[in-house]
Amino acid sequence: MGTAAPDHAKKVSMELSQSAHVDTFCRDHLPPPDQWPELLLDFPDVQYPDRLNCAVELLDRVVEGGGNERTCLLSPDGTAWTYADLLRTANQVAHVLVDDLGVVPGNRVLLRAPNNPWLVACWMAVIKAGAVAVTTMPLLRSRELATVSEIARVRLALTDHRFLSELEAAQVPDLVVVPVGGDAPDDLTRRVAGRSGEFQNVMTAADDVALLAFTSGTTGRPKATMHFHRDVLATADTFSKHVLRPEPDDVFTGTPPLGFTFGLGGLVIFPFRVGASTLLIEKASPTELAELIEKHEVTVCFTAPTAYRAMVASGKGHVLSKLRRAVSAGEHLPEATWRAIYEETGLRLIDGIGSTEMLHIFVGAADQDIRPGSTGRPVPGYIATILDDDGNPAPDGEIGRLAVKGPTGCRYLADPRQQVYVQGGWNVTGDTFLRDQDGYFWYQARSDDMIISGGYNIAGPEVEEALLAHDHVAECGVVGVEDEARGQVVKAYVVLAPGVEASESEARLLQDFVKSRIAPYKYPRLLDFADALPRTATGKLQRFRLRDLSDSSVTGA
Repeated sequence: MGTAAPDHAKKVSMELSQSAHVDTFCRDHLPPPDQWPELLLDFPDVQYPDRLNCAVELLDRVVEGGGNERTCLLSPDGTAWTYADLLRTANQVAHVLVDDLGVVPGNRVLLRAPNNPWLVACWMAVIKAGAVAVTTMPLLRSRELATVSEIARVRLALTDHRFLSELEAAQVPDLVVVPVGGDAPDDLTRRVAGRSGEFQNVMTAADDVALLAFTSGTTGRPKATMHFHRDVLATADTFSKHVLRPEPDDVFTGTPPLGFTFGLGGLVIFPFRVGASTLLIEKASPTELAELIEKHEVTVCFTAPTAYRAMVASGKGHVLSKLRRAVSAGEHLPEATWRAIYEETGLRLIDGIGSTEMLHIFVGAADQDIRPGSTGRPVPGYIATILDDDGNPAPDGEIGRLAVKGPTGCRYLADPRQQVYVQGGWNVTGDTFLRDQDGYFWYQARSDDMIISGGYNIAGPEVEEALLAHDHVAECGVVGVEDEARGQVVKAYVVLAPGVEASESEARLLQDFVKSRIAPYKYPRLLDFADALPRTATGKLQRFRLRDLSDSSVTGA
């Protein structure tokens, strides 16, 4: 795996280089320098020039190096784009952005689509034009999209034509929406016709913001994490290069949306960095995923433990045995699951933990470095420790808060929660771990109220807010409960308004209501009715006691 950055690694200067951004919103809203984490930039593989455009490095450089005819993007229907195809299309889209839509460096452009080649072309075009990509989950509802647009000050959106309605319902002031992939005259796929396949790339600064990635906090209001051009490449030049170790002939695939940095890294950044190809799947069950892996001779897969378990359970273990690499992240990988998959397939799952704030995986292990049940050791370029309640490093063998430093780090866009995530120069992830005497990290639990279900991060208060919008709900509390298939599932305890009776139909009504207001994967799969909720003397909800409530209530489907 290589060697992690030394503890004495120097702190990077907080003095930023000359920005190429005309619209300076992102740089103007970086956290104050004294709230930044300590950045470790002396690792040899993260030495970058002052002027850097990550899309150029990931796409143009492959073509310049002779990879223009290499397969780049695949679709389940048999569509295949070469690197030359993607470069030409991305350049044409960039011309539309700049020449027709007036995009200038630093503008934020919202991207809304399932995983497909056009989404990648749009992402590359935005970055090549010096703008900032705001890639969102296609399942987000109008309220969520309105919040994202408000925080990021978005005025332009490129949206798959099948996902227009929720964005239109968000009613974002002055937002220009361009559909993609449809038959409308203003559709992007029509507007690029006749445009030049060459484009003068904007040579941004290495420390210009390239993307805003949103994460849910335990308060429910999302936070925008700000990542530089150099950060994007650093994820490929640390975890991917030293742990994953991809090859140009690899075929990648996976289920995480590109709106997740886990998906963006695993399905775009990592394969492109070595000139490999990636099969983009809009939606697939575990069985369908296994069939696509077999059909397209996939060699590298990124998905959550639940999907690997389901593929083996459905009799598709023989397909997994053909993978060269398989990465499990998004939720804890139990030792029993790792061993069951290994015994069935011979596949040694690569476990890892990352965060949107850090952009990708910073602790992990592969091959003979794997210790089943352990998340692994710090990825080369990163260091990690366990902090006690006083913020001091804890001795090996003691449980505490995971804290990390490396070439990437948390920078929230104008958000006071910066001082919660960054403490004493460390990125404090919100996870409870134990480090053993050999430097391996063992997951214990989340330190906050975040629910991790099937690889998705779900903030309980956001689900509570959605439930409380229904007039049948007087009060509610939401927690995560253990689930064998998903790791955790969302469970809601609801106190009904006077005159409303508890029933299975009422539970289903409330579940459907939540699905209509926020992304459907966040809805409470379990819903119990209660006469009252446990609270402190000051009225604060005691979520830890919700699990002890009597089970005499009704559970929804």
